[in-house]
Amino acid sequence: MFQFSTEFMQIAAIIVSMLAGSFLIFMRIRAGKQPTSLRKIIIPPMGMATGFMMFAFPFMHIPFLWGLSAFGTGMLIFAFPLIVTTRLERIESDIYVKRSKAFIFIMVTLFMIRLSLHSVVEQYMSIPQTGAIFYLLAFGMIIPWRLAMVSDYVRLSKAETANEL
Repeated sequence: MFQFSTEFMQIAAIIVSMLAGSFLIFMRIRAGKQPTSLRKIIIPPMGMATGFMMFAFPFMHIPFLWGLSAFGTGMLIFAFPLIVTTRLERIESDIYVKRSKAFIFIMVTLFMIRLSLHSVVEQYMSIPQTGAIFYLLAFGMIIPWRLAMVSDYVRLSKAETANEL
């Protein structure tokens, strides 16, 4: 069976991360040009949740406390700048994601922190386990961010309903 070298896997992971980050930034900028919906806010974390299937494979297993720590770090630290810089606004009868100029800077900064942490984490675990840790960090980051967006969306929807009465 063909086996990839560790260096190749590291470079491939960086390239895939850069492409995913660029795609996220592109989609976020594009999202501000069209109305959003509750569905558009909820679907990304639901789609990302399918990644938990990776833990069905033994080589992806990590200590529970490490996973919990990664998830908590995403929730308590990395989600904060995204929550602060993401606002929804009502324009006529539609709700839009208000673009923040700081969003791209924050996404690039989070990516650079993630890259620098990768080399540290990889000293203690395998590359697949490192991927599992950073998946949990990202999932922990997206959940509170999207919950904050849902809260804003519901608030703006209720305000529109109250204005119609």
